[in-house]
Amino acid sequence: MKIFGLAGWSGSGKTTLVQRLLPVLVARGFTVSTMKHAHHAFDVDKPGKDSYVHREAGATEVLVTSSKRWALMHENRSGPEPEMADLIEHMSPVDLLLVEGFKAHMHDKLEIHRPSVGKPLLANEDPHIVAIATDDAKGVRAIAARSLPVLDLNDISSVAAFVVDHCNLAQSKQAVSDGAA
Repeated sequence: MKIFGLAGWSGSGKTTLVQRLLPVLVARGFTVSTMKHAHHAFDVDKPGKDSYVHREAGATEVLVTSSKRWALMHENRSGPEPEMADLIEHMSPVDLLLVEGFKAHMHDKLEIHRPSVGKPLLANEDPHIVAIATDDAKGVRAIAARSLPVLDLNDISSVAAFVVDHCNLAQSKQAVSDGAA
């Protein structure tokens, strides 16, 4: 499973890019999953639901299932937040795992940068950023401390092509299909 990250400051458009990128990658025949890091307490459950009651009563994990989907909720309680690698072990294998957030983790990342957000370029400090997607290529090139590919944030086909190429997804897909022949 290839792992590729999308990093950027809040408001830069990471989630919007994931939302636009997923259908393009899936249409190209790749299986894709996502992992998102939240910086605050979040809950996918609702008070009053049985699963919520189970967790509130002390269950460490609650699995909810139906004919359409299933979800596993794990309570960290007073334990530390799990490492990204530990979380990946819970994911089913796919061609590509897109990771939103986890800025400090050492995996290859595409930085989403909008100068209008008023934040510094992460790529100047993070050697794991391999390209920058932006709505202001000229402005980004002027502040970039190292030479990286700069992609048009609004050209989803080009961003998808970069991800496929960088992760060698086309070759991986071909090797699987060659092995099946």
